[in-house]
Amino acid sequence: MKEEGILTVVSGFSGAGKGTLMKKLLEKYGNTYALSVSATTRAPREGEVHGREYFFRTTEEFEKMIAQDELIEYAKYVNHYYGTPKDYVMNQLAEGKDVLLEIEIQGALKVRERFPDTVLLFVTPPSAQELKRRLTGRGTETEEVIQARLARAAEEAEYMDRYDYLVVNDDLESCVEELHGIIRAEHARAARNREFIHQIKKEVEEFQK
Repeated sequence: MKEEGILTVVSGFSGAGKGTLMKKLLEKYGNTYALSVSATTRAPREGEVHGREYFFRTTEEFEKMIAQDELIEYAKYVNHYYGTPKDYVMNQLAEGKDVLLEIEIQGALKVRERFPDTVLLFVTPPSAQELKRRLTGRGTETEEVIQARLARAAEEAEYMDRYDYLVVNDDLESCVEELHGIIRAEHARAARNREFIHQIKKEVEEFQK
């Protein structure tokens, strides 16, 4: 019987390098992982492909998905819905893939409520100064946007202790290996638990005879 995959939710500050980390992990261990694809009602941007960056839905289609409980979690930002399709995730897990879900904190906590075995992982730079340096170094955002992201980071930091693991993204290659190692260790822990539960059930059944 094929071992089910593990659902891992990855959150972190803007500028922590979550996207790059996920990309490198998939490049190195592509047969092991699946990156969950979100659904959204916003229009595709240039170069985006349905089913790759997002599943693009109309508002009517998305609200139907909500009504039929087809989403693990969802939220509305700037008049557009974003959410995680349940079937896609469940199918990947059933196939034995470890599913990575990159979402913000509130969504992560909603996923944990629905699926208590979910592994929550928070990615952070080694310091607040490094976070600011990375945001500034992008060169793509105004000072106002950078300050808003830093203020948001201060709010997000309040929830870091709700996560199972903190991964400090200082050296990218080391960080990739650490994340991979965490999920491998979770598989080993789950296997040990299953084995023990199976054994103890057999033993206590003897008391009923």
